[in-house]
Amino acid sequence: MMMLMISPSLIIFINHPLSMGILILVQTIMISVSLGFMNLNFWFSYIFLLIMIGGLLIIFIYMTSIASNEKFSFNIKLMSIPVMVIILYLWLENFEYLKFNNEMMLMMNNKKMFLFNFSKFFNFPLLKIMFMIIIYLLISMIVVIKISKTNKGTLRQIFYEKTITKKSCYNQNY
Repeated sequence: MMMLMISPSLIIFINHPLSMGILILVQTIMISVSLGFMNLNFWFSYIFLLIMIGGLLIIFIYMTSIASNEKFSFNIKLMSIPVMVIILYLWLENFEYLKFNNEMMLMMNNKKMFLFNFSKFFNFPLLKIMFMIIIYLLISMIVVIKISKTNKGTLRQIFYEKTITKKSCYNQNY
């Protein structure tokens, strides 16, 4: 739970798009796991994770087509600041988060009180709306695929130079 609060502050120290994407992916996984523990099943957190990973893939493709191939450097001095903040916070809280009786464990013990009931989404009144949303997303995905020109290739344009082959000195007869 504490990592969910500390990890967004790490984005200040990051200057490479790949490391920002990794940080967002880690944050998404932590949120999905905590959502899964709060619910009876992991379906909501699984769908959330799939949607976020799909968005991250689109951002990753966009950044690789635009950004140049910069070297990925890891600055240990800047990354040590959040680690020191975490250690200081744990020391000030008397290691309260390392014990097993924290808020998350209490929520897991009292699941019936904190349980989200998502069965309303699949009952009669909202079932038609859910099917309309599914059909709309399917049609929009097909339209996006048809709009994107598959014969043009990837987002990054690659120019191949046509080389004229000449007889090399190894192939010449002496």
